[in-house]
Amino acid sequence: MTKPTIALTELVEKGADADLLKQMIQSVAQRMMDFDVEILCGAGFDVKSPDRINSCHGYRYRLWQARTGDVDLKILKLRQGSYFPGFLEPRRTAEKAMAAVIQEAYIQGGSTRSVDELVKAMGMTGISKSQVSRLAGEIDERVNAFVDRPLEGDWPYLWIDATYVKVREASRIVSVAVIFAVAVSANGGREVLGMRVGHSEAETFWTDFLRSLMRRDLRGVELVISDAHEGLKVAVAKVFHATWQRWRVHFMRNAMAHVGKGQRSMVAALLRTVFAQDSRAECHQQWRLVADQLREKYPKIAALMDGCEDEVLAHMAFPKAHRQQLHSTNPLERLNAEIKRRTYVVGIFPNDPAITRLVGARLLERMTNAACKGHL
Repeated sequence: MTKPTIALTELVEKGADADLLKQMIQSVAQRMMDFDVEILCGAGFDVKSPDRINSCHGYRYRLWQARTGDVDLKILKLRQGSYFPGFLEPRRTAEKAMAAVIQEAYIQGGSTRSVDELVKAMGMTGISKSQVSRLAGEIDERVNAFVDRPLEGDWPYLWIDATYVKVREASRIVSVAVIFAVAVSANGGREVLGMRVGHSEAETFWTDFLRSLMRRDLRGVELVISDAHEGLKVAVAKVFHATWQRWRVHFMRNAMAHVGKGQRSMVAALLRTVFAQDSRAECHQQWRLVADQLREKYPKIAALMDGCEDEVLAHMAFPKAHRQQLHSTNPLERLNAEIKRRTYVVGIFPNDPAITRLVGARLLERMTNAACKGHL
């Protein structure tokens, strides 16, 4: 059974998302205080209004100890009277409520009524529809700035993949594709370049995504690595003057589909002898030898090998030190697993922007974590 909302406490417990959630709590807490003071003053900061009854003059700093870590807050000072946020009062446990506020604005798109009730439960004065929109908009700005950032330098190796999530569309629940690209720069740094949400993996969708990367100044692509999706293959040929590499693991899965369980280990071991060769010529020679050995008993595997030799062995034309990583699916498999784990606890997304908000924030978090940057 799917869940309609994300369980942020599950993400905290897993540890890897603590930094991201800490930043989100800090940002939302700060904005909540700004909105609170705006109501007390009768007008926004630096806004001239006949309704203004008070104004601010500086900040005082307060450390908020949360389960995600210490959060630095700046509490606004008023010229008349004083202000102290209700959620910082002693014995008030507001972190769960703050996480719920983030949940509504971050995933559900910002339901005014639900966010308003949560803010009041925190001891604050409530929040208007425009303030909810501003809060969600600020989260979106951070994500969009990341996924649309300009790209610099050459990116010789590009991995592309897609995963599917469920979204509510009118009165139906449908599956949509979330596609993303990971690349290695000329200096060996690996980065997530971008993502897109679409209702089809058709050629036009892939072509538009790849061209959007080119408009952001993606250049120097020599090898594109992906599964054998026909629409993607055509789009790669249209947009890039690059070699296309079929993932080895997908080839192995396709080959094993034509083998009985009792013979799979033997056939897999035979196929792996191809990839154990040192030179490009030896690799192609062994490929054809193995195909001939399997032809009589496993004609479908032999036919598969006849048709995809150059695609699976494309990485052999590149430097030897890079080959192990080039045929690997690890960069995207790990990322895909993280996205699947995150979207699973959401269940059904309310709309496409909510998907972009969540997945984009996850990609941004990986980029800001130095441990997630690899090198060939």
